[in-house]
Amino acid sequence: MPPASPFSDRPADAAPLDSLDTAILRELAVDARASYAEIGAAVSLSAPAVKRRVDRLRARGVVRGYTVLLDPAALGWATEAFVELYCHGSTSPATMRAAVENYPEVVSASTVTGDVDVVLQVRAHDMRHLEQVVERLAAEPFVARTRSTIVLSALLRRPDVPAGPPA
Repeated sequence: MPPASPFSDRPADAAPLDSLDTAILRELAVDARASYAEIGAAVSLSAPAVKRRVDRLRARGVVRGYTVLLDPAALGWATEAFVELYCHGSTSPATMRAAVENYPEVVSASTVTGDVDVVLQVRAHDMRHLEQVVERLAAEPFVARTRSTIVLSALLRRPDVPAGPPA
């Protein structure tokens, strides 16, 4: 079996999605609570056919679960920033992950190419809270320095993965 993709535990030769699978995923991305009948009406399939396809997508690991979309500002998380971490020496991704997992304000963390080592998406209640989070991050033993960019407005938010297959 070919090696797994670096982004997934799925084999690199996993079967591609067809247009109906893609359409079903698009409907689920809009409303994960939609019934199989509602999805079927949107994609011209019967409810049992949609269920079989969704079950297959779940078994393949394409659909990993269902979730609710929250409004961070409505929950008091009104400030958003991207925080870059520049790390000392050759800090391992495992060390970085173990540290940032302890920050509930960090909603995503990625190692990246270029001068910066890690980019964090951070939510805070206000500017003072953001400043405190950045100060705590800067105090981590592996962090040489940080750089923050505050989000003024979110122009576009999409689900984690586009609903269609790569071109």
